[in-house]
Amino acid sequence: MRIGIEAQRIFRTKKHGMDMVALELVKHLHEVDQKNEYVVFVKEDEDHACLPSFPNIELKVLHSSPYPVWEQWLLPKAAKKAGVELLHCTSNTAPVFPGMPLVITLHDIIYLEKLHVKEGTTYQKFGNLYRRWNVPSVVDKAEMIITVYEFEKNRICDHFGYEKNRVEAIYNGVSRHFNRVEDSQKLAEAKKKFNLPDKFIFFLGNTDPKKNVHGVLKALSILKHNGELPCKLLMLDINRDYLARVANEINDPGILDEIQFTGYIPNADLPAIYSQASLFLYPSLRESFGIPMIEAMRCGVPVITSITSCMPEVAGGAALLTDPFQPEHLAASIRDLFHNETKKKELVALGYERSKLFSWVENARKTVDIYHQILNK
Repeated sequence: MRIGIEAQRIFRTKKHGMDMVALELVKHLHEVDQKNEYVVFVKEDEDHACLPSFPNIELKVLHSSPYPVWEQWLLPKAAKKAGVELLHCTSNTAPVFPGMPLVITLHDIIYLEKLHVKEGTTYQKFGNLYRRWNVPSVVDKAEMIITVYEFEKNRICDHFGYEKNRVEAIYNGVSRHFNRVEDSQKLAEAKKKFNLPDKFIFFLGNTDPKKNVHGVLKALSILKHNGELPCKLLMLDINRDYLARVANEINDPGILDEIQFTGYIPNADLPAIYSQASLFLYPSLRESFGIPMIEAMRCGVPVITSITSCMPEVAGGAALLTDPFQPEHLAASIRDLFHNETKKKELVALGYERSKLFSWVENARKTVDIYHQILNK
């Protein structure tokens, strides 16, 4: 069989959630399946080194163009020319006229729901508009929809009125390089390279409203004004003008002095960051899965996450749960866990065991089973 994989963004230098999921799938397809041929369609960008060469995986680099043009025109044309028998689109959207059997990974349907907040960059708003148009148009054409957890599977089936056998939940994994870094030299190098504080709380927030930057900064402000803020908050690649606007909206512009910024950190460097964090915050309003939670657990960091959507299921009792819509609750969770060494050690031990359940090898194996199921009908 000859199978096409849409992995448009994996060559970009600043990869994020869905980019890493697509990259890990492609890297592990060869490990679990040497019989079939795979054609991976990517958009031209700088990071060609992220994907090793495999005998049964052919790379098709399509020239750079706006996302809708690339997906709706260049991708199906290239897939047909490459002779693929099935096309797997990995990042929520797909060609409306694929010209062949289609599998879609629908990570979530947040953009089809009523959000509690309406912020976001112009790019994010355009992306949501495109998904709101595209996803209802393509899901009915898919032979199978893959999503990342049972919670999201139920959301998708309820929203579209599908039977459960039309949607398959396949857990995301955690990359193999995520382990606690004990080497003092590597830790010191990361601390110097990214200007890390001696002690910090790690928060992977961004301008997407679901990440709950407002709630986190408000919780930080509460702790600061109560004299209970234990250390700085570490944030990565985030727009500072956006953050300054949030700080003004919560009436505490000075809270930015309590935040350490690093800029973008490559995925390969993240274990050394996690390993030096006192706590990891993941109090999102809504997620489809939450890979960073599992990464933090694998690196031996206690996690605070939300009582909402998939987070309690993914955490599986190995994280401290809080109400993300109540900054006072989040502030109390940070304060209490930071000073409770017994609870921290308990969560670290539970988290490490929990993280063992999530494997990219298993993810790839189950995905290949779906390809076989469709092509052998």
